[in-house]
Amino acid sequence: MGKIKSLEELKKLKEEVKSKISIREQGDNIQNLTHIKIAMATCGIASGAREVMNYIIEELAKENIDDVVVTQTGCMGYCYAEPTIEVTIPGQEPVVYGDVTKEKAKEILEKHIKMGELVDGIIPITHKTIE
Repeated sequence: MGKIKSLEELKKLKEEVKSKISIREQGDNIQNLTHIKIAMATCGIASGAREVMNYIIEELAKENIDDVVVTQTGCMGYCYAEPTIEVTIPGQEPVVYGDVTKEKAKEILEKHIKMGELVDGIIPITHKTIE
């Protein structure tokens, strides 16, 4: 990031940061929102989870999708399939996706989040959500 040269640039940066924070943390209403948990343990971060999380947050902001909350979680126990994300749509069982790249994240957003369709990459074992 370069130097901020004017008050307008500072205000713009402030609004961008506030927008990203509101997408990640929706507060008390979380049980009524679609929830995306990104596994951010060491193995996830090393495999690209941070980039996937940033991409998802940016895409949600770009498309003005505000009924989704994105949070970080620790290890889900699927180190072999990192980066992993868990998608929970209200009233439905959580779904865990493995080997999530930016391309796979876009497909999950387009098909699973927007249209309710499952996509390839689900980790097919009994999974209990991490609280």
